Amino acid sequence: MTFAPQESADAGVTDGEIDFGDDSGNWANDGECDDPRFGGALTSHELADATDCRNAYEAGEVTYTPAGEADTQTGATDGEIDFGDDSGSFANDGECDDPRFGGALTSHELADATDCQAAYEAGDVTYSGETGTDAGGEISIDDIDFGDDSGTWANDGECDDPRFGGSLTSHELADATDCRNAYEAGEVTFNGETGAAGGDPIVIDGIDFGDDSGTYSLDDECDDPRFTGSGVGVALDDHLMADATDCSTAYEDGTVTLDENQGSGESIVVDDIDFGDDSGNWANDGECDDPRFTGSGVGVALDDHLMADATDCSTAYEDGTVTLEGDAGSDEDFRINFGDDSSASANDGVCDDPRFQGRGGASELQNANRMADATDCRAAYDAGTVTYNP
Repeated sequence: MTFAPQESADAGVTDGEIDFGDDSGNWANDGECDDPRFGGALTSHELADATDCRNAYEAGEVTYTPAGEADTQTGATDGEIDFGDDSGSFANDGECDDPRFGGALTSHELADATDCQAAYEAGDVTYSGETGTDAGGEISIDDIDFGDDSGTWANDGECDDPRFGGSLTSHELADATDCRNAYEAGEVTFNGETGAAGGDPIVIDGIDFGDDSGTYSLDDECDDPRFTGSGVGVALDDHLMADATDCSTAYEDGTVTLDENQGSGESIVVDDIDFGDDSGNWANDGECDDPRFTGSGVGVALDDHLMADATDCSTAYEDGTVTLEGDAGSDEDFRINFGDDSSASANDGVCDDPRFQGRGGASELQNANRMADATDCRAAYDAGTVTYNP
């Protein structure tokens, strides 16, 4: 007698009073017996995969072990190793994730029984008996406190603890398994310093690099606006003395140098030109926005960046991509506020701002375009095709 797959196994009591249960499991009726009493891999399918298991049992493909006696239920075997159960999210995926067997998930201690028992019996893993990573416990080797695995990126195969050269200050003492494995493999060394994560400043050659409290610290780019050079990413005012590791590393590599004027509030002066400081919102973006300058190195001339984009403009000036219009000490001729490009006619190659007249301007000027066609009008003004009549 066979049990038709399309029928429901409500009671399922047969063949020596084996209770096959019902078909309430998510993987019931898929042609595979998942009930662990018959060697299946899903504890959630005990008494819940009746049709598949009954068919397999009657075909002689599986044998029955009463509940409570199966190894995946009690886990007590091979020298009384308690493998636990299969309650882990990644149980029954063919990989042993229990950290007691070298697995990478502390949440799967005693919770990946089937995978770990199979791997253990196959000789693929060994049992350490250590439970240091469980429940946030600390790992200690060679008197090094590796901490625990509470970090977001713990157990991803990479050591992120900055004490071992990792790049995440948030993972100091919080990436224990990864860092311990890397340390034991000789891939990382312990520097013992906690200055980057602990807030102690890094000082080299009398330069106080600060700490790593910046949002973009430890990304291998120096964002402290006091430094210039190829090792600089984007100079950010809020990273002043807050990107210590990146900047000190770049400094020692020779890819950045300290410019005492930057970020200090002091003016940058080159060839008797006072470039001002970097207080503009768009300072340190690689484009000179000070309206006193013209040339290919100019981005958008912004009135509020007069003497407030010093690094960009002084760099462009020294590179020869911008030149200064008129007297460096005067602001009367250079405080034209071109506005922005909010006009519907902006960036069409024609200056539509009614404050400018000339052959480079529109034939019909509308007041709605006043201070709203900055790029076109600045280009025309610089080319001499319009004049400014406020």
